[in-house]
Amino acid sequence: MKLILILASLFTAAHLNASVEIPKQLIPTDNLMTETKIQLGKQLYFDGRLSKNGNISCNSCHNVFKGGDDATAVSTGVTGKKGGRNSPTVWNAAYYSVQFWDGRAATLEEQAKGPMTNPVEMAMPDHNVVVARLKQIPGYVEQFNNVFGENSVTIDNVAKAIATYERTLIAVNSPYDKFMAGKKDALGPQALRGLELVKSHGCVSCHSGNNFAGPELALGTGYYMKFPTFPGTEYDKKYDLVSDTGRHSVTKSDGDKHMWRVSTWRNIALTSPYFHNGKVKTLEEAVKVMAKTQLNKSLPANEVKDIVAFLTSLTGDFPKQTQPKLPPSPKGFTLN
Repeated sequence: MKLILILASLFTAAHLNASVEIPKQLIPTDNLMTETKIQLGKQLYFDGRLSKNGNISCNSCHNVFKGGDDATAVSTGVTGKKGGRNSPTVWNAAYYSVQFWDGRAATLEEQAKGPMTNPVEMAMPDHNVVVARLKQIPGYVEQFNNVFGENSVTIDNVAKAIATYERTLIAVNSPYDKFMAGKKDALGPQALRGLELVKSHGCVSCHSGNNFAGPELALGTGYYMKFPTFPGTEYDKKYDLVSDTGRHSVTKSDGDKHMWRVSTWRNIALTSPYFHNGKVKTLEEAVKVMAKTQLNKSLPANEVKDIVAFLTSLTGDFPKQTQPKLPPSPKGFTLN
């Protein structure tokens, strides 16, 4: 797929310090950003009519008014069933080269389609039902025609619009970013000690780059690491770390057992609970688990606190979000 490399600041200039170095987005050339497409995508993102019962939207599990997730271990879908994995934050998801914990979606467009027909999530029978429902709503038909052309209410265009809105959900310009841009008082002594500790302990060998999630790669090329690297610790059983085989569940390759996409540290202080199953409730405990399972180290309490202070300094500025006005359902509209 041909790509255009675009600085995220093109879409977030209003809330960024231009001197701050930030990650870069890879945007498909067949889905460029426009204001009308962003607004359409925002409406779809908040619209429960994309789910079977009309009540679950993308925002239900990825709440943009908070940390971009739902602050639960695993989300609850339309039938009351629980998912098997923690909902990743949608904030800064545009910086990932693959989506989902196991990297099974190459793009935000591909990711947007999955939950709609997942029986545990939005539970629509198939994408044709999603499209048929949207075609009943004149306000959506008009907007799709304006954005994509005539007769353009398709599942691909639904996904393109949602992904375009999601690419505006950028929260950077954190105290750390300001520090790196030259504002030396942006980080306090404890956060600075934590910064040195994540370097000296080797944490940044995986959480590298401007997104603290590994190197910048082309769309569809994931950056994966084994978790746990050192199995057999007390945390394996305590937090059920090994029953889910990660990327192996997608590829069925033995080499992918317990391989996971490396998650960003940005805004991590706002996205508890932690790990793929949401079993770890606090950032302090997550630091201890990672040190033991990935580095085979038991950190003293003071180092844990310092590292948490640094991770908290990666909380960025969040552009203000508003609830969109959705196109009304016409008379005779049905969820069938």
